[in-house]
Amino acid sequence: MKKQAIVIDTKDNVATLVDDFTAGTIIHYALGAFEGTVQLRQDTPIGHKCAICEIPSGADVIKYGESIGRATANINPGEHVHVHNVESRRGGSGPGK
Repeated sequence: MKKQAIVIDTKDNVATLVDDFTAGTIIHYALGAFEGTVQLRQDTPIGHKCAICEIPSGADVIKYGESIGRATANINPGEHVHVHNVESRRGGSGPGK
């Protein structure tokens, strides 16, 4: 199967999409021998992320094994993960800074 999303580290809770996908698409991703799927809840463009597991509000969003920010709301599997529900921990003056 053609790779639809990139997951690099076992700690990751998001996958990065390698193409534009519409809501309802079942995304396939692999991490070593493990293969997983998640159904997108929203249209998600190439290069953006989707949650591959539940991410509670306040929890770290993990990509490539590193925190890229904090969830500002509960994020369900398959939801688009972007600036509307993630706050950077680097710079800025938003909540938690």
